[in-house]
Amino acid sequence: MKPDAPSENPNGEDAPGREIGLSLEGDENRGGAARGVEAIKYALKTMPGAPGVYRMLDDKDRVLYVGKAKNLKKRVVAYTRIMQLPIRIARMVAQTVRMEIITTHTEAEALLLESNLIKKLKPRYNILLRDDKSFPYILITEDHDYPRIVKHRGARAKDGSCFGPFASAWAVNNTINHLQRAFLLRSCTDAVFSNRSRPCLLYQIKRCAAPCVDRISKPEYDGLVDICRDFLTGRSQKILKQLEADMMAASERMEFEQAAMYRDRIRALSQIRSHQDINLEGVEEADVIALHQEGGQSCVQVFFFRSGSNYGNRSYFPRHEQSAEIPEILSAFVGQFYADKPAPKQIFLSHEIEGQELVENALGINNNRKIELLVPKRGGKRKLVEHALTNAKDALGRRLAESATQRKLLEDLADKLDLESTPERIEVYDNSHTQGTNMVGGMIVAGPEGFMKNAYRKFNIKSDIAPGDDFAMMREVLTRRFARAQKEDPDRENGTWPDLCLIDGGLGQLGVAREVLEDLGIEDVMLVGVAKGVDRNAGKEVLHIPGKAPVRLDMKDPVLYFIQRLRDEAHRWAIGTHRAKRAKQIGKSVLDSVPGVGGARKKALLHHFGSARGVADAGLSDLEAVEGISAALARKIYDHFHEND
Repeated sequence: MKPDAPSENPNGEDAPGREIGLSLEGDENRGGAARGVEAIKYALKTMPGAPGVYRMLDDKDRVLYVGKAKNLKKRVVAYTRIMQLPIRIARMVAQTVRMEIITTHTEAEALLLESNLIKKLKPRYNILLRDDKSFPYILITEDHDYPRIVKHRGARAKDGSCFGPFASAWAVNNTINHLQRAFLLRSCTDAVFSNRSRPCLLYQIKRCAAPCVDRISKPEYDGLVDICRDFLTGRSQKILKQLEADMMAASERMEFEQAAMYRDRIRALSQIRSHQDINLEGVEEADVIALHQEGGQSCVQVFFFRSGSNYGNRSYFPRHEQSAEIPEILSAFVGQFYADKPAPKQIFLSHEIEGQELVENALGINNNRKIELLVPKRGGKRKLVEHALTNAKDALGRRLAESATQRKLLEDLADKLDLESTPERIEVYDNSHTQGTNMVGGMIVAGPEGFMKNAYRKFNIKSDIAPGDDFAMMREVLTRRFARAQKEDPDRENGTWPDLCLIDGGLGQLGVAREVLEDLGIEDVMLVGVAKGVDRNAGKEVLHIPGKAPVRLDMKDPVLYFIQRLRDEAHRWAIGTHRAKRAKQIGKSVLDSVPGVGGARKKALLHHFGSARGVADAGLSDLEAVEGISAALARKIYDHFHEND
């Protein structure tokens, strides 16, 4: 029996229903499979024959698998027939010591709940969508008299209309660029808008109507905003036809400047709708999802079509067992992909999926409208799917080639460093600061599939150490990293322990790393110090290995280049983290530490006095004159800056 596809309640709740914990004390003398079957049989005694979601847990309360069922009792009883199960599922049953269930009203609710739980818990035996990136949207704000158009990521904005998703930041920036040319909407912040005394450069290059200095009336500006919204909601053909009519009418009236304005607007909008890989007339809002499988791995390609335009595509490589079939993988992908994002009206698939009607029903519940899952067989829609399949095949081919190259580099690295086995997880550490300020440490991770960016970590130095003491910084970073690993994964079963640690530095840094591991009682993590060579030139690095002679690799050795890439990535990560912290520190105001002064009051004070220094030097009566500042708060502010007077 195969694990199911995913799901969870879209609101993050445990669905309408009840949760039941069912357990059985394990007998150490029983075999693993027999113990697992008994645990499941024990759970079946009180399991209802209702729709719901079940979780299988091991002896450390880790979730092994999340599944859904129309009838929990009928579904779960299949796991007790151990001889009829595939080896992978039999292994899962053998590790099961306890089950938990959540009942739901319908099977569709169970599917939604399952998808969300899988994304949240990441069970070992489920098909997992590894998606750690949010999608960019176009946002037209609604919290100002003159709305602005900007790129937006994250949660859906409350005060505005979001349009998308776009596959990349480039796609959304390019679209905003053309929309500004067409509709002249502002993109500046409200603070900049309120302080302008003359038009900015965007007005000069005809990308803004300059409402900040009244170069356009509010009714005219609102009209441009409405047309832009209509264009982004799919009424592009109607708008283009109207603009063409307006251009011809202006030309007939010999108002050639006005006609030229309409012409430029038509050009800008036509560029948005222009050919981007592939488009199809009549497809206003749809996603195209195609899966290609090869070498035990899969690539899912997703194309986004909104407002009749192709908003780009993105590749995904879900984690699954080699024996998993395409319908099962694709069903799991669709459930998890739309668990936390809105679905379009139509979704074109390359293959039929398991429980297609059920998935449609669940997506409809999640989006409060009808969602269609279609597998086109002919015509233009089939061409869209075939185009996505070609992209999926090419992307998987590149990934397999890169993976093979990466694996070869790891094997060569193990050979050059005389490691006992090929490292599956390499961690690289580096520190960054500016003259001892804003000290941070960075850790990057690499494995057979390249950089594992979701495993990167940053460490804000907390200890009271001397400014710029690199050795003390490294000591704190490594102590925190491995002390936490010992606490969270003492048996090293979650793949979070490194096989090799590269330390950016010479013998001094390496010595600190050795001391940290010795103090924590860790003896089997390989440490290597990467020291810059003579004149700190790349290519002359020296590798210091505890108890061995220093290793110098040939400048043309691919392994040396690989080590340089790892070190440079760690350096980039640490520097980027440090700069972000420094920028945040620079952006802080002395007003941030004044009790009772939040964002709105700080803005009012700065607007009134011109600077934080002006606020600090202000008298009590001057502070009381600021709108929103009461007499009591004025006294607090005054006392804060004059407590030593």
